[in-house]
Amino acid sequence: MVNGAATIGLKARLTDEARRLGFVAIGFAPAEDDPLRGQRLKEWLAGGFHGSMEWMESRAEVRKGAQSLWPQARSVIALGMSYAPATDSLALALAEEPSRGRISVYAQGSDYHDTVKKALKALARFLVQEGRKAGLGETALKVFVDTAPVMEKPLGEAAGIGWQGRHTNLVSREHGSWLFLGAIYSEIAFPADSPHEDRCGSCQACQQACPTQAFPAPYRLDARRCISYLTIEHKGPIPAEFRKAIGNRIYGCDDCLAVCPWNKFADSAARHKAFLPRAELVAPRLGELLGLDDAGFRALFSGSPIKRIGRDRFIRNCLIAAGNSGDAALLDIVRELASDPDPVVAEAARWADAELTAFP
Repeated sequence: MVNGAATIGLKARLTDEARRLGFVAIGFAPAEDDPLRGQRLKEWLAGGFHGSMEWMESRAEVRKGAQSLWPQARSVIALGMSYAPATDSLALALAEEPSRGRISVYAQGSDYHDTVKKALKALARFLVQEGRKAGLGETALKVFVDTAPVMEKPLGEAAGIGWQGRHTNLVSREHGSWLFLGAIYSEIAFPADSPHEDRCGSCQACQQACPTQAFPAPYRLDARRCISYLTIEHKGPIPAEFRKAIGNRIYGCDDCLAVCPWNKFADSAARHKAFLPRAELVAPRLGELLGLDDAGFRALFSGSPIKRIGRDRFIRNCLIAAGNSGDAALLDIVRELASDPDPVVAEAARWADAELTAFP
């Protein structure tokens, strides 16, 4: 039997160390699988709302809970790192500058995968060392950031660091919608925190703000209609019905997050320094981006999450934005790309050409 006083003391020290490492939120939840969570995932997948994200479906069974993935788990430690912007991201929509691209707030700084995982590994080492000192012996654990079959948002809700809002993202009373999430699965049965209650109330701001109506119902996202999915995960041509709504968004979309009223409590001073925006990514000129070859793309987006989608998918996005810009000065570079070796890029260039040519 694990000593209760030892785990309580270790939990307190772990919380202090997490904050020292840059996490602004930490909570503890039991590792047992949640049947309701698993059923909701099953229904979402059955509806095809995951689009072409086959990896969501292929490992659905182990997404049900921590113990489905790792039976030895006894606790989940949920953590959040802030990337709260200093200004209202909707004010940066660049509506008056359609020849500039709009990049999601989370991707304007360093790649969160690297920053959060580094801090998680440091916290894991601390946990192992302190566990020994507390007489808990050698304990195994696992760390996760986004790329593993882990449902960080419902786990964060279960651990009390926020609740899964109507836009399906985690919302914090202290940090709004601007949290990168990570998790540690531990063999230690830590005292659990209380799950966070839903505080969305009757607010429908996120549902109403979506440019492509990607929410068929509150708390349910149809990824196939989501601009973040279309510009990041989706590999083929962007469906024609969404191209105008994309506007000048070239990587992701913040609209449903940005309108959340809880963001008024988010303090940009809590933002991890790694996520400070790079000047060249705040409002980049489409003409400059469209001229990128593969080497230029990799150089510009070194250390950025944008690098993960590759040059071709990114140029496709920029061409959609160019077609929406009404800027005839982009026609020459757009027409050059109509003969691009990538057929998706070439098709997007032809569409942009037609849109710009027809612009009054």
